[in-house]
Amino acid sequence: MAPEENRTCEPCKTFGQKCSHIVKKQRAKLYILRHCIAMLVCWCNHNRDRHES
Repeated sequence: MAPEENRTCEPCKTFGQKCSHIVKKQRAKLYILRHCIAMLVCWCNHNRDRHES
């Protein structure tokens, strides 16, 4: 197996780079989760308003 096939990204060399990489991944996950929750809340409010009319 060629080394290029085995790697998905450049390995981090220092502890700070590893932490930075993890923080970026977690921030992206939280961003997506926040937007999903906001869409669900808006959808529930929209449905509630529609049924009350």
